Amino acid sequence: MKSFYITTAIDYANGSPHVGHAYEKVLTDVVARFRRLMGDDVYFLTGLDEHGQKVQQSAQKRGIEPIELCDEAAEAFKGLCQSLDISNDDFIRTTEERHKDVVRTLLQKLYDEGEIYKSEYKGYYSARAEQFLQEKDKVDGEWPEIFGEVTEITESNYFFKLSKYQDWLIEHIKTHDDFIFPRFRAKQVMEFLKEPINDLCISRPKERLEWGIPLPFDEDFVAYVWFDALINYISGVGYGTEEFDKYWPVDYHVIGKDILLPPHSVYWPIMLKACGIALPKSLLVHGWWLSSGEKMSKSTGTAINPLDMIDQFGTDAFRYFVIREMNVGQDSNFSFELFMSRYNSDLANDLGNLLNRILNMTARYTEGQIPACETEGDLEKELWTLWENTGDKVIGLYEDFQFHTGLDKTFAFISSINRYVEQTAPWKLAKSEAEDDQKKLRTSLYVMAEALRLAVGLLEPVTPGVTEKVYALLGYESSQTWKERLQRSDALTGRSVGEKTILFPKPQAEGK
Repeated sequence: MKSFYITTAIDYANGSPHVGHAYEKVLTDVVARFRRLMGDDVYFLTGLDEHGQKVQQSAQKRGIEPIELCDEAAEAFKGLCQSLDISNDDFIRTTEERHKDVVRTLLQKLYDEGEIYKSEYKGYYSARAEQFLQEKDKVDGEWPEIFGEVTEITESNYFFKLSKYQDWLIEHIKTHDDFIFPRFRAKQVMEFLKEPINDLCISRPKERLEWGIPLPFDEDFVAYVWFDALINYISGVGYGTEEFDKYWPVDYHVIGKDILLPPHSVYWPIMLKACGIALPKSLLVHGWWLSSGEKMSKSTGTAINPLDMIDQFGTDAFRYFVIREMNVGQDSNFSFELFMSRYNSDLANDLGNLLNRILNMTARYTEGQIPACETEGDLEKELWTLWENTGDKVIGLYEDFQFHTGLDKTFAFISSINRYVEQTAPWKLAKSEAEDDQKKLRTSLYVMAEALRLAVGLLEPVTPGVTEKVYALLGYESSQTWKERLQRSDALTGRSVGEKTILFPKPQAEGK
């Protein structure tokens, strides 16, 4: 069995869950579920980044200890994972001893090998981004809004020899086409690396910041939050143990485009190289959710609380929308109107109504049991030919992260099942006493149920709850592999269907 390791970026404890967090969790979960269904031994890590200046300041403002604030955030983000039906194997917190031990081990290793040195720093610092800046970070002579207030500081600190590895990193990106997905993001990194990079300040004096992991070689300083946070990807999978050797190198780090540069595409690979640890196979970089063309944010009043939408419309509806609507790697618009259009058209009408028609007609015409296929005409052959051109193609699209196109093809097949229902018109066949018509009736009921079973099988990585419900309502149980379940069979013949169920109820009150 092939090992497959995937991570999300860890969320920052100084904020509350929003749609960007939710999308990243769902996207990573869809990949993880898909790989499990394909037979891989998957390890899926997510977690919380808990150190740093902003956490310390926010806790001070509230008059609580930083760990209390982190505990609250951990509960919120774990709750988000549960609400979204995320199948993560672990949730790492950077305040855990298992993480801090690895950070201190690697810091000591780099210090002993001369990769870390002490020097005085004078320059610009962004408290919001918790990073030192250079003049080249300005846009049209101004600091971008993402950095917030930027101040000039002078202080003694420890530095990691980042610049020493610049040429190596350029060569690695050039020779590894799959290191950054989508590929155009790699061009942005290469553009960044055209200019000389500075060594990385990896400490903060305790007199300015106490909330961090103390340096093992100088207890008067704590580790820079990015040097701390990035190490979660190896501490969370047991660095130094057999478990680590089983899963590392990670197959995919799933991150937002805003933290590609410089943390994940410059700091992280160089840190690993200096530590003698294999690099990630790939960074999977997703885009932003936009509202009217602008990034969603609290400051503009466009932020969406995913938990509100899940409460109103259900987990699978939310999961379906974000995966169907965003082309992985690109930005996409998020609006309530767009969500409702998908909800009503794809989910409630095409899928939900089809299921109920099957349950109703099977109950009325064959005493609630799915009949056998007795005759196949042109309509049946046409539908099965379409399935043969759908199942494997969708799997191939999923393998290439083209989930939105895969879902489009899946729902095109579901639309064809609905068209087949109209063309065969079982309600008319049921009125006829002719044996040929009765055979056609039973065949149509079988074909409708079997085609729906196959279609919802393709939805399983994205809407696992829906697949489970539909299987149960069709009386379907199977110990087969996923690929075997996606093959036509007579497994439904003779099965008893469940009661009429509204999979996607119309909301009581529509509104933001």
